[in-house]
Amino acid sequence: MTRELMVQAFPAPLVVGEKERDLPVWPIYRQELTSSTIAAYAFESKDFASIPGFSGTPFNLLVALDPNGQFMDVRVLSHHEPVFLEGLGEKPLFAFADQYKNLSLKQSIKIGTGQSKSGKETGANVYIDGVSKATASVRILNQTLLAASLKVARAKLGYSEGRDPDLIAKIRPDVFKPMDWAGLRKAGLIRQATFKNSDIEKAFKGTAGEGLDDQTLKQPDEVFADVYVAHLSVPSVGKNLLSSEKWAYLQQRLDPGDHALLVLAKGRYPLMGEDFVRGTVPDRLSLLQQKLPIEIRDLDLDVPLNLPPDLVDAQWMAVRVIAPAGLDPAQALNYELHVTRSKGMLFPVLVTKSFGITAELPHDFVEMPQSDQKTWHGIWLDRWAELLVLVLALFVLVWALREPPWLVAHAQRMAWFRRGYLLFTLCFIGWYAQGQLSIVNLTAVVQAVVAGQGLGFFMYDPMTVVLWVFVAFTFFVWGRGTFCGWLCPFGALQDLISQITQRLGVNWVRVPERWDTQLKKVKYGVLAALLLSAAVSVKWTDSLVEIEPFKTSITLNFVRAWPFVLWAVATVLLSAFVYKGYCRYLCPLGAGMGVLGKLRRWDWIARRSECGQPCQRCRSDCAYQAIDRQGKVDYDECFQCMDCVVIYESDSLCVPRILENRATRDVIPIHAVISPSIKFMTAKDQP
Repeated sequence: MTRELMVQAFPAPLVVGEKERDLPVWPIYRQELTSSTIAAYAFESKDFASIPGFSGTPFNLLVALDPNGQFMDVRVLSHHEPVFLEGLGEKPLFAFADQYKNLSLKQSIKIGTGQSKSGKETGANVYIDGVSKATASVRILNQTLLAASLKVARAKLGYSEGRDPDLIAKIRPDVFKPMDWAGLRKAGLIRQATFKNSDIEKAFKGTAGEGLDDQTLKQPDEVFADVYVAHLSVPSVGKNLLSSEKWAYLQQRLDPGDHALLVLAKGRYPLMGEDFVRGTVPDRLSLLQQKLPIEIRDLDLDVPLNLPPDLVDAQWMAVRVIAPAGLDPAQALNYELHVTRSKGMLFPVLVTKSFGITAELPHDFVEMPQSDQKTWHGIWLDRWAELLVLVLALFVLVWALREPPWLVAHAQRMAWFRRGYLLFTLCFIGWYAQGQLSIVNLTAVVQAVVAGQGLGFFMYDPMTVVLWVFVAFTFFVWGRGTFCGWLCPFGALQDLISQITQRLGVNWVRVPERWDTQLKKVKYGVLAALLLSAAVSVKWTDSLVEIEPFKTSITLNFVRAWPFVLWAVATVLLSAFVYKGYCRYLCPLGAGMGVLGKLRRWDWIARRSECGQPCQRCRSDCAYQAIDRQGKVDYDECFQCMDCVVIYESDSLCVPRILENRATRDVIPIHAVISPSIKFMTAKDQP
């Protein structure tokens, strides 16, 4: 962004200041009658959080953050997300970004589907609408926006000593030590601060609030407030102060990354004022960490605590700190108890003084950060049900590929199993869970490596990660065929269409062997061109990857501009005449799978000595034309349909087995009982 573009983005009455030298931030002023006040700080997200998108290239957002931590404006300056490029179009992306306006960094911003207008609040959460078919992309945008904005907030909103929000410690859930109240205090897990009347009066000295509390003046050594604070989310604290049932209840109340803190007070000063409403932000208590105010909100936790007898009547409150606040449990927490005095009746003068309590967890109870920690963990938890279904389905596939006799010895049973699994792949993995692996995954890796970025962006799409991990395992065992033959939704769509058209009487064209061999090389050329383009030009790659019809047919359900739909339909219909022609001859992802499939450690398809010489049954039945005249299987082109395995195991389909069984049946053993009176003629006895 140049100054001219910034002026266009923030026109009068706003005034764009000079870009700061030490920090790439533009101050935005609001011109008032006699002065100019700071309205916001504007910045580009790439300068603070360059998180690669699903294409391997980061989003760049223009963000304007006001002095209160609210988003005045959020715009998408650039992106290379495949689903928004000639897919859904950019309008849904811009509409998604627009929802952040007037939201605050202090809120827990959650992405959902079917929610109403941005800003719909449920407790401490605020929901914004996600974008169907683009879940990973919008979550990466959300992470980019929050990470960049939190860094600017720490630098510009008066909190210059704040830590990097991506580098915060975590509470260790596996560390628990049974302790009573005294033990918790001795271990440093409970901190105490006692304030006497004299301490309070001293703080108000020289102000309008001095001398207004008679009891403070009469009994200066009396306890005004005896305050205890503890980190309730630490198992050694929560499990010792709560029953097992109530501890489990607390865990249900907290979202991933949230913290629960306990504040307990005894004395003449109540912890909660008369007008306090449960479930809201406390009026007499606040929290800071490294000069950054952190919003706390009452959890309204009405459960019994295991307290010593002298504190049974104490007033206590459990408060929540939401994950986006960036609280670091390894750093000191500064609690402040606010005391307000009022002087005057008609127009009272209010004077507030704050009294601090500092607490810091022993490092035995926290896990220090080792690397950048992003917010993809919550995405995996949100999709646990889908991931469970996928993992179970992969176990079923492994069972089937181990060639159990119950399955492979029965051609019809195997055919129905394969048909059902392809339907699952198309409908669940593809259209529902959006788990279509793509050449974009490979070009994204190239682009990220060239740009010096990490590959953590893949973690925002758990289905893709699980599938790639499984497919990587199958490269060593079965080769490329496991994915291409069983787990590719677009491949499943072609296969099912081919089966339907064949039942309608449309026969496949068997490509002449010479042409088939040459055509299969084309996809490797396409792969090489795409990977080279990814290393040279992101813009070229965005266009070239459209040779792959997966986005149109699987991600967008054919709802797209007509040229893309026409291409996708053409590749699907091609399979009705040339079995899975796109997969065999054009697919760059299939070519990549073929290259990686060379990691296979053994030839897993059993062969007989008669295979190819003279028997040609498997070769003639192989729709992929992956078996040569000598009976050798070309695993680089094998889609693991299991047809040849079924033939090999069948007494009615395998020609060598048929001949062997027929020869056995033709030999009829004669069992004779020979009597001594029977005389056999010899040659010399014949006339």
